[in-house]
Amino acid sequence: MTFCLDSTIIKPNNEHIKNAIILLHGYGGDGKDISSLSLNWKRHLPNTIFICPNGHEPCSINPSGYQWFDLTSDNPEYILEQSLKGEKILNQFINEVKKKFNLANNQICLSGFSQGCMMSINLGLTSDNKYNCIIGFSGKIINIKDLETRKKNSTQTLLIHGELDQVVPANSLLEAKDFFIRNNIEIETHLIKNCDHHIPIESSSIALNYILKKIK
Repeated sequence: MTFCLDSTIIKPNNEHIKNAIILLHGYGGDGKDISSLSLNWKRHLPNTIFICPNGHEPCSINPSGYQWFDLTSDNPEYILEQSLKGEKILNQFINEVKKKFNLANNQICLSGFSQGCMMSINLGLTSDNKYNCIIGFSGKIINIKDLETRKKNSTQTLLIHGELDQVVPANSLLEAKDFFIRNNIEIETHLIKNCDHHIPIESSSIALNYILKKIK
């Protein structure tokens, strides 16, 4: 079966796949970039497959990379419209993954960095059924009003952010945390000291420990 998005796939040594972690890259990145997270996680998750798709369109400012939605305009309505297009394609992709590996939502962790984190939050909370968990690095909620109207479930979520992030400011973490609390969604947050817009080892370790509690 061919997926609708080109993907970097890291299969477990044990071919019996019980869980999947879908990793969504940031603006201008690709699946191979974000797949580096799996290098450490894989050793602790023997029955888990890591699936890292490329965005559905080339990045506007970095044609060698990809994007989930266009950021050449800062108009919130345009950004929401573009993100919903990306969301539709990702939902199709996830359905293909579920069919291919015979998985249900509660066996899938959605994770992403920056723009990929934003997409993971939307995908995770607007699905008919809960995912195992959402893990987001250095992201935010794209449009709070939109997500409030479309939220369908309360997937447990971990959000991690660098306190020195100048690309997606750290107050985005506080805004997201407020949304989750107001909507009665279990949320865990970590603000990493002396960290800018990237995923340090500390963040990767926090995320792995969270996953190990969720994935049986």
